[in-house]
Amino acid sequence: MEGRTGRRRPHPVVMVLFDGVQLLDVTGPLEVYASANDHGADYRLLTASCRGRDVHTTAGARLVADTALEEVSGRIGTLIVPGRFDWRAAVADRELIAGIGRLLQVSRRVASVCAGAFPLAATGALDGRRAATHWCLASELAERFPAIDVDRDSIFVRDGKTITSAGVTSGIDLTLSLVEEDFGPVVARAAAKYLVVFMARPGGQSQFSVRQAARQPRHETLRAALDAVAADPAGDHSLDALARRTGVSVRQLTRLFRSELGTTATHFVEQIRIEAAQALLESGSDPLDVVARRSGFGSEETLRRAFQRGLGVTPGAYRARFRTTRSAHTVERLTGAGS
Repeated sequence: MEGRTGRRRPHPVVMVLFDGVQLLDVTGPLEVYASANDHGADYRLLTASCRGRDVHTTAGARLVADTALEEVSGRIGTLIVPGRFDWRAAVADRELIAGIGRLLQVSRRVASVCAGAFPLAATGALDGRRAATHWCLASELAERFPAIDVDRDSIFVRDGKTITSAGVTSGIDLTLSLVEEDFGPVVARAAAKYLVVFMARPGGQSQFSVRQAARQPRHETLRAALDAVAADPAGDHSLDALARRTGVSVRQLTRLFRSELGTTATHFVEQIRIEAAQALLESGSDPLDVVARRSGFGSEETLRRAFQRGLGVTPGAYRARFRTTRSAHTVERLTGAGS
C-alpha cells in the first residue's frame, strides 16, 4: 500500500449496487470508510450498478450509482458485494453476476456483507473456501453452494483474498478490520470511536440462534432432544430427564452430544436458555428474576453467571445494549463516557 515516498497510496473501493439490496449493507461499510478518511486513511469510494442504473433498497430508499459496473476500470483495492434477503433474485441476475466476476479479476480483495455471499458465490469465488453469511441463511448457502465451507458462527471470515461477513451490521465489523489492515489500528480505532461501535464485537453470531447454528445431527434421538430443549427452554432438561424422554441411557446421550455436536448436553441447554433470555430482555420489561425463571435459569444470579460465561456481559447490560436507551445514565454506561 505504500509508494516509493513512504506515503500510503490511495485505496480504491468499489461498492456494488443492485435492486433489492439492504440499505445498511451498503451504507454501513461506506460510513466506516468515510470516517476512516477523516482520521488519516485515503479511500477512494465508488458505487457501481449494472449500466449505472439507480437502485431501490429494502428500506425503500433509492440509491444513485456513481458509474456502471461495466465502466469501472483500473485496479480495485476492495470490491464489496452487499446482499438482499431474496438472494435467489440476485443469483439469477446474470448481468450482475458477470459484472461482479469481471471486477474480481482486477480486485486485490473482495468482501461480501450478509446475503452478499450468494451473488459472490455464484461467481465461483467462494468454492473451496470458508465463508459466512447471516445465521438464518447459512443452511441455504451450504445447500445451494456445497463447495463452500459455511461458517455459521463467525461475525466475519477471511479466506485468502475473500472476506465474508454475517448479518447486516457485521459489515461494519468487517470494514473496521480492513481499515486496520490498510491504515493501522489507530485509524480504525478512531473511526470506531466516532461511529460509537465496537472495535471488536464480543461473541459470535451463534448467540443469536443456537438451534440454527448447531449442526443438524444424523441421529434421530439427538434431533429429538435438541428440538425438545428449543421448544421449552424452561423445562426439565437435566441429563436424566433428556435420556428418559428420548429413550436412551445417559451415557449414550452424552456420547451423541460429544460425537455429533462436539459439546455437552448441559452446555447446549445453557445456550438455548441464554437465547430465550435474550429474546425476553430485548422485547419485554420483566424484572431479571422473572426473566431468569421464564428462560429456565431459576434465579437471577444463575442467569447473570450464564450471561457472563456465554456473552461476556451482564443481563442488564445486554438489555441496555439491544434496546432503545431511556436515560443519559444508560447512554454513559454503554458508550463509556469519560473514557
